[in-house]
Amino acid sequence: MMKFFRKIRQKMMTKKKSSKYLFYPTRKTNYALLFLLCFFTLTSSLGQSSSLFDDNNEILTLNLRGDLKTVFKDRGNDPKYHMVNLQYNTDQNTINIPIKIKSRGNFRKMKSNCKYPPLLLNFKKSSILKKSIFKGQDKIKLVTPCGGEKYVVREYLVYKLNNLITPMSFKARLVKINFQDTVNNKSSEPLYGFLIEDEKKMAKRNQSKIMKKIGQRPERVQKEHFLKMAVFQYMIGNTDWSVQYQQNIKLIVNDSKSLTTAIPYDFDHAGIVGAPYAYPAPELQLSSTKQRRYRGYCNPKMNQFTSTIESFNKLKGNFYKLYEDNPLLSNRYKKQTLKFLDQFYKTINDPKKVRKAFSYPCNKSGTGNIVIKGLKKN
Repeated sequence: MMKFFRKIRQKMMTKKKSSKYLFYPTRKTNYALLFLLCFFTLTSSLGQSSSLFDDNNEILTLNLRGDLKTVFKDRGNDPKYHMVNLQYNTDQNTINIPIKIKSRGNFRKMKSNCKYPPLLLNFKKSSILKKSIFKGQDKIKLVTPCGGEKYVVREYLVYKLNNLITPMSFKARLVKINFQDTVNNKSSEPLYGFLIEDEKKMAKRNQSKIMKKIGQRPERVQKEHFLKMAVFQYMIGNTDWSVQYQQNIKLIVNDSKSLTTAIPYDFDHAGIVGAPYAYPAPELQLSSTKQRRYRGYCNPKMNQFTSTIESFNKLKGNFYKLYEDNPLLSNRYKKQTLKFLDQFYKTINDPKKVRKAFSYPCNKSGTGNIVIKGLKKN
């Protein structure tokens, strides 16, 4: 790019036969050239960059090749990393990246629950990585199908719902996975899955850092964002979360003087997903994940929900469109989901119903103050 502008400058200073300059670059024109250089450099870099989590709906096809039988068997409390090859195609060629993978998670890692465990992909810095769509990545979570591919697609869409609400959310990328066991020479059918943005990169994108400390009270979380997060969980019918134990919640913070922000993830137990293995915690006394329960803290002043409800009403069309226009969903599921969302909007726009729903944590005889610990060790 610099050479390009040097050539332009030289031509501008070239003499005619009359010994007069075609054009003499003054200080102002030098500034103009500098501006153009910065502009074209920026737009060029933007055009060339291809982020894994760009806002596009293109499904990325991945081939995982290696001793996958050993990987899928290694589901204990301390699973080991195993070397495999990650392969995908571009318009020009096939990219092969050697990576390490291991099983991860809690419920879905158990063989009795899911055939394929969720995986953690660990990328090693290399010249190959720098030229691939995985440039800049370190560790990425891969969500594999459990109970059926359709539930993976449904959960992926919940991440997209949350992205519509706030940039303080995990980005996800839908993929098709081919598991190719090179030891037994067996291959799976292409399966839907999705990649989740690394937590540190999500925090950095929001000018924050991850806070690991357990025991944070939800009342100490930034209120405006917390209310949006809690109402979002209510909308999708998810009760499997808590701030105190960071159960399916990550806390991020800007600095030592700032309040934390709660970022939700893992939505397979949400009613909107409808996974066959998903049940509410027995302590909550709910019959199914389709039964909503607001799980924020006691907040008797309903006017504090006003801006949150307004924001959800503004996003209604975008929420519905995400499902109405999706070719990966069955018509039956679309109808069920739109009806499920209709019920949510009827509640939040009815003063009596919304007061009853969102003031539930204030009911001392109810289950609104139960804290979900989850299966992980704390």
